[in-house]
Amino acid sequence: MVIKNKFPKFIFVLMVCVMGLQAQTNHSYWQQHVDYKMEVLFNVENYQYTGTQSLVYTNNSPDDLNRVYFHMYYNAFQPGSEMDIRLQNIQDPDGRMYVNGQSRIANLNPDEIGYLRASSLTQDGENVSFSLEGTVLEVQLAKPIPSGGKSTFDMKFEGQVPLQIRRSGRNNSEGVALSMSQWYPKLAEYDFEGWHADPYIGREFHGVWGDFDVKLTLDKNYIVGGSGYLQNPQEIGHGYETPGSKVKKSRGKTLTWHFKAPMVHDFMWAADPEYIHDSLKMENGPTLHFFYKNKPELLENWKNLQPKTAEAMAFFNENIGTYPYDQYSVIQGGDGGMEYAMSTLITGERKFESLVGVMIHELAHSWFQHVLATNELKHAWMDEGFTQFISNLCMNEVMNQGRDNPFESTYTSYFSLVQSGKEQPQTTHSDRYKLNTAYGISAYNKGSIFLSQLGYVIGQDKLMESLRSYYDNFKFKHPIPNDIKRTAEKVSGIELDWYLLDWTETTNTIDYGIKEVQAEGDKTKIILERIGLMPMPIDILLVYEDGTRETFYTPLRIMRGQKDNPYPNIERTILPDWPWAYPVFEFVIDKPVSAIKAVVIDPSQLMADINLENNIWQASE
Repeated sequence: MVIKNKFPKFIFVLMVCVMGLQAQTNHSYWQQHVDYKMEVLFNVENYQYTGTQSLVYTNNSPDDLNRVYFHMYYNAFQPGSEMDIRLQNIQDPDGRMYVNGQSRIANLNPDEIGYLRASSLTQDGENVSFSLEGTVLEVQLAKPIPSGGKSTFDMKFEGQVPLQIRRSGRNNSEGVALSMSQWYPKLAEYDFEGWHADPYIGREFHGVWGDFDVKLTLDKNYIVGGSGYLQNPQEIGHGYETPGSKVKKSRGKTLTWHFKAPMVHDFMWAADPEYIHDSLKMENGPTLHFFYKNKPELLENWKNLQPKTAEAMAFFNENIGTYPYDQYSVIQGGDGGMEYAMSTLITGERKFESLVGVMIHELAHSWFQHVLATNELKHAWMDEGFTQFISNLCMNEVMNQGRDNPFESTYTSYFSLVQSGKEQPQTTHSDRYKLNTAYGISAYNKGSIFLSQLGYVIGQDKLMESLRSYYDNFKFKHPIPNDIKRTAEKVSGIELDWYLLDWTETTNTIDYGIKEVQAEGDKTKIILERIGLMPMPIDILLVYEDGTRETFYTPLRIMRGQKDNPYPNIERTILPDWPWAYPVFEFVIDKPVSAIKAVVIDPSQLMADINLENNIWQASE
């Protein structure tokens, strides 16, 4: 199933044609570690809960720490929060959060808001000073945590689940009772760049890897799914018990669900009294769990989704690397699709292809966001874009779509952003994009093109080898952009600093054109021009009147190398390299102009050239 030369099938017929490495980076890798033990009592009548948290924090950094921070995400769902104010002031607000010209958060009643508060907090038994600032709890430590040291934080907390507005909440549009993400006090990440105690304004999350031990007590009629492994299935039942075995009956009104989730940076759960719980044990993979509402109109799609999930899991295992956990849960809930540790929340009342598509996308995040786990507030394109790239390939195969170029729509979206004049560099902080649309296209589509176009630069086999090597070397390390670049350089032998810089740190565009095709006696001179600021190597296809074809390739000088022939069945001539500063490049072929039917720049269409019209020269009829 590994994608090699067949991916993608190159498009020769356009409008004119009738026919193991070692990790190396610029910073040393160390990771902080957290061990959470939480016991939570949940009231399904008023959606309020109380909990205790004992957190052991291991400081693996070279620094002594005098303070720590906790994310208290539910406080975003209150009138006047930063999320609410941003929602009211952005030009294109999220339609799930902004209805009839009003912020849904601004109109929440006291019993509909979300909140998360600490009522007490100690460090190694000593009281500490703490203050809540919106969605961030700042803690001044009783004593510093030395480099290499540990501290235990014991907290009592209370929360209220907001109405479903964004990702997390109660009573979503499909009637799911509880989508419990971002629900607990979560320690902020500290890494080689320092603290990442960002407020929750709208984008996604960053966290510390650790082991979670969570006990949830709630109404026994509710069925729970989410992160981790259930420790007491015979007490719980609800489809978790060993088939044919007897389940202990609970005498009271509640059940306590005990989950453990090792080496994850988040913990999500969802619950509903009407969930159907199915499971599927993969032959060479984890157990897959499915939780969805017991509605007749959902049954067929959700049953058919299950083997497709197994196919997608196998695809990602082959093309990225082995999924490191023993379970994955697909859960109806939330407000669209959102990935979490060992699980996802997706809305389930969809056409089958859409249901498979959202499952595949969120499952792919398990590799990029929950094992590699780049900081999405700084480098969203490395998660969203890479996920979209591999999801498009997976969808094409799992759903037998037969698309020659499964990335076509990503390029179309990127071109629309360029034409709008509202693009911002991908290095922009995710909350600092002027428009939600600009963020979405930059993170998802331009991020996906980073990889598909990288395949154009270094070759498709080298791209897929780079992706597998990147995952293998940087899992559980929070990689940064330089890490994917250095991995691809090592695999391909091509220098790529120019590619990472221009594509992610600027809004420079690619525009190459065929300036002239002219006779030189019985030969032909072809003159190319670089119009855009971003440099690229160039593939040129010549289609002759007799039906034969030939390709030419000019590497970019600053690549200091060249890719293998992407068209092994077509003769290729390697031309001298093209230095970026020269606006034109010319070469001569040993055939007259009359023999040439068409000249095409980049027949693969994987180079994100913003003006395809000047990429084609066609002989006059």
